[in-house]
Amino acid sequence: MNIIKNTFYEGERPLYASNDLFLEKVRFFPGESPIKESKNISVSECEFMAKYPFWHCQNVKVENSHFTVYSRAAIWYTQNIEMLNCQIDAPKMFRSVSDLTLKDTKLNNAAECCWNCDTIVLQRVEMTGADYVFMNCHTIRAESFKLQGNYSFQDAQNVEIYDSHFDSKDAFWNTKNVTVYNSVLDGEYLGWYSENLRLVNCVISGTQPLCYAKNLVLENCTMINTDLAFEYSTVRADIKGHIVSIKNPVAGYIRAESIGEVIIDEHARNAGGCEIIINGRSHG
Repeated sequence: MNIIKNTFYEGERPLYASNDLFLEKVRFFPGESPIKESKNISVSECEFMAKYPFWHCQNVKVENSHFTVYSRAAIWYTQNIEMLNCQIDAPKMFRSVSDLTLKDTKLNNAAECCWNCDTIVLQRVEMTGADYVFMNCHTIRAESFKLQGNYSFQDAQNVEIYDSHFDSKDAFWNTKNVTVYNSVLDGEYLGWYSENLRLVNCVISGTQPLCYAKNLVLENCTMINTDLAFEYSTVRADIKGHIVSIKNPVAGYIRAESIGEVIIDEHARNAGGCEIIINGRSHG
């Protein structure tokens, strides 16, 4: 393996089409595509100020490195990349990437990150400013994940999330086969138009959650200040505590200790098709 240490590069494509390369304490000053079309690259304690550093690469490992705000759109069309203990200040970080692993990494300007990606593992990852992340992604497993940003995981499929915290308006829209365990989900309009969304031991807050959903399941969840929930959804929900209001659910059942208001109006579809159970008693 070729080793490069304690130096810097600038301009366009200085290490283009490199193979079997180890970079340590290298700085990439402003330019474009410094490591494009490369294979088997290991990076440690490097700093990236150049745009598009890892496009069309294969087998990349990056540790203890910093992607500055100038390194926007850093990793696109790349296969098999692992990032450990990195700081990422650049937006639009990943596109059309497969086999992506992020561990102990912070993304501080994560807008439009991870579009059209496949097979993603997240462990102890934090994202802020993360509007429109994980759009059209497939096969994601996240543990101890913190997200602040709206419109997350739209059109994603086959997602498992554990022990995480979401501050995200419009999360999980039009998703398929998503399961979330032991997590906090705070934001308006959660899970609209989803299919096979399952929430287990979760705390949910925000107006109008979980509407227009198909085969929605909630197990042992808590809903805080949630109103107008479950409109036009087919649902099986077991809720601890109180729900402010539910509106026009389509089918299944909703079980809670108390519900402030059940709204079945003239726009209801299949009125009465969803059983409402309050404190153990059925209300139709």
